[in-house]
Amino acid sequence: MSIDKNTVRKVARLARIRTTDAETEVLAGEMNNILKMIEQLNAVKTDGVEPMTSVIEMQMPEREDKVTDGGIPEKILANAPEHTAGFFVVPKVVE
Repeated sequence: MSIDKNTVRKVARLARIRTTDAETEVLAGEMNNILKMIEQLNAVKTDGVEPMTSVIEMQMPEREDKVTDGGIPEKILANAPEHTAGFFVVPKVVE
């Protein structure tokens, strides 16, 4: 696949980029180079290769998943500017 000047102008218009005729010719060459690189990547055989999240294989540290309530509501409410019946008091934001 090859990109010509008309295609570059159309892409530039869609991207809202103003280009001159000289820039259009340069961009056509750059876009063609990008397409050649994509074709090279498509030629690589990746059958049987597992997807990776990182180039270094590592395990995330795991911890026991247990629910706690904290047990310190008095200390938490002490940070609030105002509280009532064990809850934070906030201004009404919906009328």
